[in-house]
Amino acid sequence: MKITRVGTQPSNPGPQDWFTGRVRIDPLFAADAPGRTSGAAVTFEPGARTAWHTHPLGQTLIVTQGVGRVQREGGPVETIHPGDVVWFPAGEKHWHGASPDTAMTHIAIQESEGGTAVTWLEKVSDADYSG
Repeated sequence: MKITRVGTQPSNPGPQDWFTGRVRIDPLFAADAPGRTSGAAVTFEPGARTAWHTHPLGQTLIVTQGVGRVQREGGPVETIHPGDVVWFPAGEKHWHGASPDTAMTHIAIQESEGGTAVTWLEKVSDADYSG
């Protein structure tokens, strides 16, 4: 058994190469081998968002606060609220972030394959973000 106490892992800013706007990442857990699942609470300030990206084994988002937006490539921009659970299948190109006027926090859970949990792509344009 392993207990990770609240406040023992530092918050990190979302890297500018992967995010637009102010983003805070609070690590929650990372599995020890042979496990490969990790999770983090990610807070997006209004208008902040990820770049387009994919996950080799998919990703689950659990919205805990605020109002957000998500989009898969070729699909509409969707609004998400606390309690919503979003699943992106393996390899599906997508982005997620806060709404223009309200911050949003979600728990992001993903698995690594070959040591990789995400492949970052181009930034989301303002036009794509606006839908």
